[in-house]
Amino acid sequence: MSERRLQLQLGVGACLASAFLVLVAIPNWVAAPSNIKIVFLSPVFWPYVLAGCAGVVGLGLIAAGFRIAEGPAEEAADAHQEGMGAWLRLLGMAVIMVATMYLLPRLGMVWTSMLCFAMTAFLVKTRHPLAAVICAVIIPLVLYAFFAHVAGVAIPQGDFVRLP
Repeated sequence: MSERRLQLQLGVGACLASAFLVLVAIPNWVAAPSNIKIVFLSPVFWPYVLAGCAGVVGLGLIAAGFRIAEGPAEEAADAHQEGMGAWLRLLGMAVIMVATMYLLPRLGMVWTSMLCFAMTAFLVKTRHPLAAVICAVIIPLVLYAFFAHVAGVAIPQGDFVRLP
């Protein structure tokens, strides 16, 4: 599959997923009380933000796909090797997802998020491992601090380590 075609397919898929979320999924399946005074704390606010971001990314992928020149067809051997690597990465993601579900009640959401973020970064062979590890630690802690101390939302804690 050419780079152009891949970009276009991913962009259209992201736009369709965004449209489905905005038009069907969020209005029908996310319940929100009408008396919420702070819009950021509404249960529908962040799903709409994520759906909008998916739509913007989809449009960006489509635009990038139209700027890429049509290249020659790829060789079958390269596609087969890439296919095996893709299946192994998919298997690795499945293992990470199962580990996430196993670790959530034991370690809590923050520590599990740190581990799974780092495992995913190394699974996809990031070019910036130090930045990935720093983000794996900082982002869950900042999100915990916001939701637990500013928004007053209880974040699931584990059996072994409790955050303040």
